[in-house]
Amino acid sequence: MKHLILRTFGQARRLIIIVAGFTILIIGVAMIVLPGPAVVVIPLGLAILATEFIWARTLLTTVKERVLRMKKMKRSK
Repeated sequence: MKHLILRTFGQARRLIIIVAGFTILIIGVAMIVLPGPAVVVIPLGLAILATEFIWARTLLTTVKERVLRMKKMKRSK
C-alpha cells in the first residue's frame, strides 16, 4: 500500500510539473505578440519542463548559449 501511495504521489508531482511548465511556456509564446516579458517567461517554462524532459533541457541549453553569444557580440561593439 505504501508503495502505491508513493508511486501515485510521484505521478501527481510529475503531472503538476508538466502542466505548469507547458502553461508557462504557452503564456511566454503568446507574449511574443502580446505585451509582456516573453524573453523571461519562455526560458522559465523551459526550465520547469527541463526537470522532466531531456528535449526541454537541450533546448534550454541552446537558448542559454545563444544569449551568451549575443551578450559577447554586444560587448565587442
